[in-house]
Amino acid sequence: MTAAQSSPPTHPTASAGNAGSMHDFLVFKLMVTPLIIQIVFWVGAGLCVLAGLIVIIVGLATNVIMLLLLGLVYMVLGPLLVRIYCELIILAFRMNETLTEIRNIAAARP
Repeated sequence: MTAAQSSPPTHPTASAGNAGSMHDFLVFKLMVTPLIIQIVFWVGAGLCVLAGLIVIIVGLATNVIMLLLLGLVYMVLGPLLVRIYCELIILAFRMNETLTEIRNIAAARP
């Protein structure tokens, strides 16, 4: 194994110093949206579970079995669908990072 293979990959827009990071942030080289999307996922998953619990409680109060099942579906499929949606959005950012790496490698070749 070579040294290049054993070292962890670095983010193409990451800088060593805070000044460089702030510059990358200000000129939109550093993406903050993937972090925001992770927060959106956790909030969305929590809301799905909460909605499922509310539907189950209403189903128990009204003795409607379909509401119990619907609440379980919300609790299981809701976070899964939110995760898929967030992954599709993050996929666009990962493709951008990969294309940037390819461009940098191509520019470094003679």
